[in-house]
Amino acid sequence: MARLFGFSVEDNEKKSQSIVSPVPENNQDGSDYYIQSGFYGSYVDIEGVYRNEFDLIKRYREMALHPEVDGAIEDIVNEAIVSDLYDSPVEVELSNLNASDKLKKIIREEFKNIKEILDFDRKAHEIFRNWYVDGKLCYLKVIDQKRPQDGIQDLRYIDSLKIKYIRKEQKKDRNDYINVRRNNDEDPSTLNPQIDEYFIYTPAPAYPSNLATGGGGSKGIKIAKDAITYCTSGLVDRNRGSVLSYLHKAIKGLNQLRMIEDSLVIYRLSRAPERRIFYIDVGNLPKIKAEQYLKEVMYRYRNKLTYNAQTGEVRDDRKFMSMMEDFWLPRREGGRGTEITTLPGGQNLGELSDIEYFQKKLYRALAVPESRIASDGGFNLGRSSEILRDELKFAKFVGRLRKRFAQMFNDMLKTQLILKNIITPEDWESIREHIQYDFLYDNQFAELKESELMNERLGTLATIEPYIGKYYSNDYVRRKVLRQTDAEILEIDEQIEQEIKDGVIPDPSAVDPITGEPLEGEMGMMGDVPTEPDIDGGVTDAQVQKDTKSAEI
Repeated sequence: MARLFGFSVEDNEKKSQSIVSPVPENNQDGSDYYIQSGFYGSYVDIEGVYRNEFDLIKRYREMALHPEVDGAIEDIVNEAIVSDLYDSPVEVELSNLNASDKLKKIIREEFKNIKEILDFDRKAHEIFRNWYVDGKLCYLKVIDQKRPQDGIQDLRYIDSLKIKYIRKEQKKDRNDYINVRRNNDEDPSTLNPQIDEYFIYTPAPAYPSNLATGGGGSKGIKIAKDAITYCTSGLVDRNRGSVLSYLHKAIKGLNQLRMIEDSLVIYRLSRAPERRIFYIDVGNLPKIKAEQYLKEVMYRYRNKLTYNAQTGEVRDDRKFMSMMEDFWLPRREGGRGTEITTLPGGQNLGELSDIEYFQKKLYRALAVPESRIASDGGFNLGRSSEILRDELKFAKFVGRLRKRFAQMFNDMLKTQLILKNIITPEDWESIREHIQYDFLYDNQFAELKESELMNERLGTLATIEPYIGKYYSNDYVRRKVLRQTDAEILEIDEQIEQEIKDGVIPDPSAVDPITGEPLEGEMGMMGDVPTEPDIDGGVTDAQVQKDTKSAEI
């Protein structure tokens, strides 16, 4: 295979030949389909939904413009990405990583560099929304080819319409098949299929109908797999072998909502006005004469006043007739004479139960609680036992989205650490499962639940405190009872140490120089210098100043 554009960070050593499997390694996006011909990604439009991934992504983006869908998407994105004035939306969590503090510090610094390159703190909302709507997110990792040890220099966003992930099995010629049949008993590793994985980038936003050409005939650029960060939603249509977005479940619900809204508008426009019915007696006139007579009567008695907004004129315009207002019907001799009646307008025009039903159905398809539709409803925080089950399910759904979205950081961090020779590809395989990402959370129901959990933990701490040092260690209590992570333990220890130096809290190691007992209360905050009594039994000015300072603190 010809050299691709980009770079590879995988280990160049071949895997053990004793590992034999006719089933290839799983695809990273979960679709597990192969491309073996020049025509790929196109399907027969039997259901009228979509023909290829290009049409599918365009469909998702059109859906995102609908007000109800846009509101649901904003609810999801706002829950997943919390913008705070002081904190970053996401931090790397290494409490489960069995590594040295030095390596953990380096990983945190490199993750911070990646966020700075992405400008994630400022663009987190847009990045997550693009991933959620399109169902995939692609970034090109730009490095200095002459100095790859400098790591990633830039991360450039690639529109999902311009790039395609290709995974195809290498074809074997006739000699290869003969060798496989000859060596099948001697060398079982010949059964292992060889898979080519790469990306095709077409600058023009057209769906490529050929492996290396765009829809407009322009040549596509083959890019190495490791040069692209490719994060998908995890939803796959295995019958068609394509990655789906979380909006795919709402296609039918949105179409139904649109149709019911359009039909309601048409019904109201056509049935809202009260229309008159003119029964005109035409006697025994022939059909043609009767029609002429009916038109004469119509123009004679029907006036239509029109208003010109530019000139401010009001005039009688007889040449236009609106069938929404009046009906003119001929009546033959022998019946009743000319008559004018009124046709009543439609009833129950204010009924919106159908609209509300399909709105709720749309929100259910998007996994957003139905209670969030009513914008005029108040918000009340009670006990955790009063939390709606839908809100808890929604919080778990957002947590799964974050977990899947964090794979983008995993791929970028892997490339950064390997290029800078901090770890090897083998090391990454052993530590990647222990690297987690902590997102800021702003769900009020989850905050209420966390507050009650904290109260329970503090109650447990008060109960277990007499046994610390005898049956339990301080580290065990902090990790298991208070649920503090490594980063939180380090941060809290540094804060306590700094506050002891500043005199905000007493130094637990300070002792009385005379009795040797630990100093408590204000004595501990005053330092190691004992106070000297005055001759007349009072205290010195220095003691008064120290007491005043302690009271101010």
